[in-house]
Amino acid sequence: MLTLTRRSLGALALAAGLAAGGAAPARAQAAGDIVLGGSIPMTGVFAFAGIGIHAGISDYVKIVNDAGGVHGRKLRYVYEDTAYKVDASVAAFNKIAAQEKPNLYYGDSTAFSKTINPELERLGSAIMAGASFATELNDPAKFPLQFMAGPDYTEMFGILLRYIANEKPNAKVAFVHSDTEFGRDPIATSARRAGELGLKVVETIVTPPGSVDVSTEVLKLRRAAPDYTIFHGYVLAPIPEFITQARQMGIASRWMGTFWSMDNSMVQQMGEMADGFMGVMPYRYYYDDEGQAPMLAKIRQMRPDYQSTAYMQGFLTAMLMTEAVKRTLDGGQELTGKNLKAALNTIRDFDTGGIIGVPISIPGNSIPVGRIYRADVQKKLMVPASDWITLE
Repeated sequence: MLTLTRRSLGALALAAGLAAGGAAPARAQAAGDIVLGGSIPMTGVFAFAGIGIHAGISDYVKIVNDAGGVHGRKLRYVYEDTAYKVDASVAAFNKIAAQEKPNLYYGDSTAFSKTINPELERLGSAIMAGASFATELNDPAKFPLQFMAGPDYTEMFGILLRYIANEKPNAKVAFVHSDTEFGRDPIATSARRAGELGLKVVETIVTPPGSVDVSTEVLKLRRAAPDYTIFHGYVLAPIPEFITQARQMGIASRWMGTFWSMDNSMVQQMGEMADGFMGVMPYRYYYDDEGQAPMLAKIRQMRPDYQSTAYMQGFLTAMLMTEAVKRTLDGGQELTGKNLKAALNTIRDFDTGGIIGVPISIPGNSIPVGRIYRADVQKKLMVPASDWITLE
């Protein structure tokens, strides 16, 4: 897919011919590396994800370069550690943009993606994705040069709610979310969506993120008696505390989470409380050997130890960025942000090599696909609980 072909050689020859006619910038671009810049949180509160994201991006870049690059041009990954701080992320972007002229960029947070968007558009030379699945970013009119390698948070809730409606029509559902922008993101829209699916939202609980006293909130859950409880806006705590106290009170709810609560190593830290915990995941897990998944096999060959879901997100983001570059060069076009995003949006029924279990399309800024996985404490694995669910 990434090696030189007659078509790609022809496109390069055409680009060289145009450059000889006086388009010096195009000639310089055709000769150089393709730079993927990154604001990566290698330290700080989000380092657990940043380290995996960095490894995933690095590995995909190596795969591409070992295969000859894209149209003979090598990918070069240049990053700065941001410690998950917006000012550091902005500084990293400005430095890399000035020194390296990247066409691809990975951002570390929703706040950074929103803050840097005007500058990204002003430069007009790159597309950007990142760690955020914020619903606000899934708007091509407001964020025309950005995308996310998975469903946004509202789409994650949509996948969970569709699963619930199929498993138990008219079920009672509770939402528990953190008092953060991340936590509040999908709540109001998802409550309306639940009603459209015939589900009843019987309680919405808000807590600070992290380890907090949830005894009062658990009493609210007991009174509401939900069939399913969806946690959002947390990584781990206070989810285990909720489940522990709820089971002690005899609450029979099924417990569910969204992407950042679904890494297998994270869920297994809950111990016995993890048994049956479910949630939405856009990607296959590292150890998944179901069906044809040559990219997962390649990852396992490169890294024999378990790799996190953050790794998969970084890996797939680099893959999709590379595909946008390839399609832009296939068309003999300059690598501008506008051209790259247009090329990305031509992706239809694309095979990710098994990272996602069904072919994907990117009509806008997200990939509205996911699967429900369930924790099996005996196996110490997240195992499939549904087929792949694609939202319209």
